[in-house]
Amino acid sequence: MSFYEDIAAGLDAVDIESRAGGGVLFVPITPELEIQFVEIDPVIPAASVYIAAADIEDDDDDFNAALVAVVFSAEEAVDAVSRHIATDRVVTLLKDLIDGYDERIGDLDFSQDEEDTNIVRAEVGGHSAIVVTAEVEDNEPLAYISFISMPDEEGEGEVLDLGVFRDFDKLFDVISLAADCADSWEEQLLPIDDGADFPLSES
Repeated sequence: MSFYEDIAAGLDAVDIESRAGGGVLFVPITPELEIQFVEIDPVIPAASVYIAAADIEDDDDDFNAALVAVVFSAEEAVDAVSRHIATDRVVTLLKDLIDGYDERIGDLDFSQDEEDTNIVRAEVGGHSAIVVTAEVEDNEPLAYISFISMPDEEGEGEVLDLGVFRDFDKLFDVISLAADCADSWEEQLLPIDDGADFPLSES
């Protein structure tokens, strides 16, 4: 098989569609973006990997595909596509949280962290925040969520870890629940002294 056929077979094995045409292998990521593989050497083999806008006319001189990688095996090609798809899902999640169009988080105002753009937070309750960190790990999009209560602005605050989610729809349910429980959780979260002695119950 040709290099394109090897890549296409690898993508098909993980349920990712592709199509070949004009010496290029096209892989849609979103309705707006696609990955393009352009073979450099059929013997090594090697192919350049580009990110490009989908449905661009061939004579559109105002757009240039961006070179993002060079791959030397079908496995590397599949890995590159999976990574970009996961990255797009993370970007979409962060945008959805900030825009707040989903009715489950309509009352929350998420803002992006100034130092780490993969972190967003929304103030809830009297002195707390819901914090979501979205990342790509092993080519999978993940979201970490925590509830942070800071009754004292000078203190470190109390952190309630709410888990890691691959299912972003369930993540929105959890965010909604956390917002509803904010006042109650603030009352129940207490500082824990790691050096404190706790009495042992007698048997």
